[in-house]
Amino acid sequence: MPRYTFKEFKSDQQVRWCPGCGDHAVLTALQRALPDVTEILGYGKERYVVVSGIGCSSRLPYYMNTYGFHSIHGRATAISTGIKVANPNLTVWQACGDGDALAIGGNHFIHAIRRNIDINIILFNNQIYGLTKGQYSPTSKFGAITKTSPYGTVEHPFNPGSLVLGAKGTFFARSIDVNVALSQEIMTEAAKHDGCSVMEMLTNCVIFNNGAHSALTDRETMADRTIVLRHGEKMLFGKNRDKGLMLDGMGLKVVTVGEDGITLDDILTHDATTVNAGIHMMLADMKYPDYPVALGVIRNVAELTYDDGVRDQIEQVRAQSQIRCMDDLLNSGNTWTVD
Repeated sequence: MPRYTFKEFKSDQQVRWCPGCGDHAVLTALQRALPDVTEILGYGKERYVVVSGIGCSSRLPYYMNTYGFHSIHGRATAISTGIKVANPNLTVWQACGDGDALAIGGNHFIHAIRRNIDINIILFNNQIYGLTKGQYSPTSKFGAITKTSPYGTVEHPFNPGSLVLGAKGTFFARSIDVNVALSQEIMTEAAKHDGCSVMEMLTNCVIFNNGAHSALTDRETMADRTIVLRHGEKMLFGKNRDKGLMLDGMGLKVVTVGEDGITLDDILTHDATTVNAGIHMMLADMKYPDYPVALGVIRNVAELTYDDGVRDQIEQVRAQSQIRCMDDLLNSGNTWTVD
C-alpha cells in the first residue's frame, strides 16, 4: 500500500472558516494524522468516512478528500453509528461542536459512548454557538455574557470529559487548537483504539467568544496551566518540569518536586489503561486556576464494542438457525395445505 501524504487528504474546496478560527488547526491535525493511521493500520483511503452535524465545525467533511456525510443538527452520532454498524470495515470520523453534540445531540452522544461504538468523535469546544451567531452553549462558562444571555448565563456547564467518563467511555482525550502536534498524536491514538474515541478540542471562536481559552494558550503561562499526560510517564508540568500531581487522601494535589520533601517518586505515573476510572475522572475534572488543565490521552481502555457485538450475535444466530433461505422461512412454523 502506498504511503499517503498530507495533501492527499485535502479536498479542493476553499476552507470557509473565519481567519484565526481554531477549527483550521484541528482540520490540519486530522489531515496530518490520517497518513500515519493508514500506515499503522493498513487502511486505504476508501475506508475513511467523515460525518458531521450542523455548525461551523460541521463543514469539515467538505475539506477532507474522503467519503463524507453532512447530516442534520445533533444527528451526526446517529449517522455515524448507522454507518459503522452497516459497514464495520469503514473507519468513521465525526466532527461536531459543543452545541451540536451536547445539546440537541446529547442523547445520541452519550449512548454511542455507552455502547462503545467504534467511531472517532472530534468534539470542537469553543463554548459558544458560532454558526447561529453567538448563543450560549452547554459548555459556556457560568455567567457568560452572550447574545442569548445578556445578563450572564445561570446554567452550570457540562464538562465533556466528565460526561464521557460518566457514560462509561473507553477513550477520552483533550487537546487545544494551538498545539497541532498534540492533536495529531491524539487522533492517531484514537484511530488505534477499538471503541468509541472522544477527542475534545478546545478551540477559539474569534467572532463570538474570542479568548475563551486564553488562560491556557498564552505562550508564557501555558506550561504552568496545562499538563500533557502520556501513558507510563510521570504527571509533571511547568516551565521547569518541576511541578507534579500526587494523591492527597481521595483527591489530587499540585506539588513542587524538591519542596517539603517531595521527590519524583511521589509524583503519580499516568496509567490511561486502568479500568478504574476514578483517577481519570479527577484528571478530566481539573480546572485552572486550582489545577492545570489535563491534555493528552486521559483514558484508553479495552472493552467489547457494539459493532463487534452485533457481528458476533448475527454469526451465532446464523450458525444455530434452521432457516437458511426464504423457502426455509416460508415453510417454518405452522403450515397448512389447502386442497
